[in-house]
Amino acid sequence: MSYLNKRLLLAAGLLLWPASQLLADEQATTALPYSPSLNLSSMDRSADPCDDLYQFACGGWLQNNPIPADQASWSTYGKLYVDNQRYLWGILEELSKDSSNRTATQAQIGDYFAACMNEEAIDLAGIKPLQAELAAIEQLQDRKGIGALLGQLIATSDTQNYFMAIGSQQDAEDARQTIGAVFAGGLGLPDRDYYLEDNEDRKSIMQAYRDHLTAMFQLLGQDADLAKLSSTTVVRIESALAKASLTLVERRDPYNTYHRMSLAELQKMAPDLDWAALFSRTGLKIEPWLNISQPLFVLEVQSTIQRESLQDLKTYLRWALINTRAEMVSKPFRDQNFAFYSQRLRGVDTQRPRWRTCVSMVDQQLGEALGREFVERNFPSQVREDVKRMTVQIQYAMAERIDSLAWMSPATRAQAHDKLQKMRDKIGYPDQWRDYSSVEIKADDFYGNVSRATWFDLQRQLAKIGLPLDRGEWFMTPATVNAYYNPSMNDINFPAGVLMPPLYDPKLDAAPNYGNTGGTIGHELVHGFDDEGRQYDGDGNLRDWWSEADASAFEERADCVRKQYGSYRVIDEIFINAELTSGEDIADLGGLILAWDAWRKETAEQDLQTADELTPDQRFFVGFAQWACAAERPESLRLHAATDPHSPPKYRINGVVVNMPEFAKAFNCAADAALVKPEAEVCRIW
Repeated sequence: MSYLNKRLLLAAGLLLWPASQLLADEQATTALPYSPSLNLSSMDRSADPCDDLYQFACGGWLQNNPIPADQASWSTYGKLYVDNQRYLWGILEELSKDSSNRTATQAQIGDYFAACMNEEAIDLAGIKPLQAELAAIEQLQDRKGIGALLGQLIATSDTQNYFMAIGSQQDAEDARQTIGAVFAGGLGLPDRDYYLEDNEDRKSIMQAYRDHLTAMFQLLGQDADLAKLSSTTVVRIESALAKASLTLVERRDPYNTYHRMSLAELQKMAPDLDWAALFSRTGLKIEPWLNISQPLFVLEVQSTIQRESLQDLKTYLRWALINTRAEMVSKPFRDQNFAFYSQRLRGVDTQRPRWRTCVSMVDQQLGEALGREFVERNFPSQVREDVKRMTVQIQYAMAERIDSLAWMSPATRAQAHDKLQKMRDKIGYPDQWRDYSSVEIKADDFYGNVSRATWFDLQRQLAKIGLPLDRGEWFMTPATVNAYYNPSMNDINFPAGVLMPPLYDPKLDAAPNYGNTGGTIGHELVHGFDDEGRQYDGDGNLRDWWSEADASAFEERADCVRKQYGSYRVIDEIFINAELTSGEDIADLGGLILAWDAWRKETAEQDLQTADELTPDQRFFVGFAQWACAAERPESLRLHAATDPHSPPKYRINGVVVNMPEFAKAFNCAADAALVKPEAEVCRIW
């Protein structure tokens, strides 16, 4: 998928960072294990839900599920993720070993998996697969050739490491059109602030990064002194790029990342880069313009090309290459990559097993082919229909909420209804499966498979430029344990992977399912009306459809949410960056309110009974809380506090219910309980 789509989903998904389980007897499976969406063993009934619903619902889970050695975090989502992966592993093992009865598509995913699993061949090849690209960098004669070289490197690398990424996107001001796009990148650390913040933690990470760079350059054949000099060069160039990059908070404002211009205008802005050659090598067409997400960053790329020597520019590009390809070459590179990016940055002690890497890569590069196998073998059509019904009910609940808003004017209310009515819901899997038949996959050429599949996807993305918009396209694969809202498409998307127990459980009553999956559906719907999504209209255009007074009233209520979440401590002296998490926090709160409304209406005529010593209302809230049961290492908490637009799981639960009087009533909470607010202090937007 394109860099744009990765950024989009991070901003608008329900993301909990995936984790995996490390078992001594790991093996593929032919059936998914069952776990209910309300799991009594996950609870801690000694805790007072009125003071800490998260502990009440998840205390048992936290005690019984230590973080595996190969993971930075472990969660309900993570367990389902690895269960799905183990199931996909079983499919891929079968297809990689038995070639007698395979379809052409099954042969592709089976052979890709087989090549990826052949670590002996990968290690034997060393860095030979990189030789052509290393030679191209070495043969760069002058700055005029950088554009064509970047095009060559970018074309087979699904990354933004080479200064930038290119791709396609819907035109923000005319969502019917797809245009070319250039996105800022070029940083080896997770975010610009790692280069610019001056504190002991950042200094320690920067030194570790320098050591990592030095080690990687030595693996490329440089001696210790030259490798250290090369690391200094990379940090100098990346620090300048970081300074010119937008912050994560600034990037949440879509107007900050929309700057449409022609090729001639771009060439004038950065004349030392041959943009026409770059685009020609990748296949990007300018018809008639493209979006430059960060013009100031492009100006810094221009300055870097002018300022740095040709040799230092080559050094930077060598680093970008090996950083992009480290997981695809021999073990010393993989080990060093793990030591910094997983061990140092996220606190992970053990590398994940190879099968997990290979399942993930098949899912990433041939995802709808693999997803079709997953759906046909494991996703009942009735679940799709039931979730569609739930989605429609939640959309009705949103319509009623819009009508009830005293702070919204009739004109803006009409626009909000228009957007809601035009919102599309996608459940389970695409109606039209992607065709990978043109991708050449060889059972003995892992590196080549990755490059060819990356080239295919880039060309697929770029081929959309100038064509009618395909509103049926998905940006997550069917087996993915996640969901997302796309503001330009104005659609909500729920892959089959996120509609499995313990998230959606057709064996259980409606209460925990509405609390869990219903809350997720509501969450994604509310993203269309959060502080970022509300800036797009029903057709997906970036357009201000709010009156000044209504926008002010919305921001006043959003500030209530920001103030609340900004008071929550993540770890040590680090608090939630509520400007960064604002959209997700608003979606969490609004989503559960909508799910509650829909559930109450769905069961209004039913005689609901207490079960497992929990009333129906309590089952709704415990079911909601248990989707977020999760533990995370301190290093990973620090990383995500700086880069993740989602609040930590505990606050995604307690921070929501403290604003719902329905919760306090369900558990008979006293007025002075920790999760009870005075009515005047309750945060509520939708």
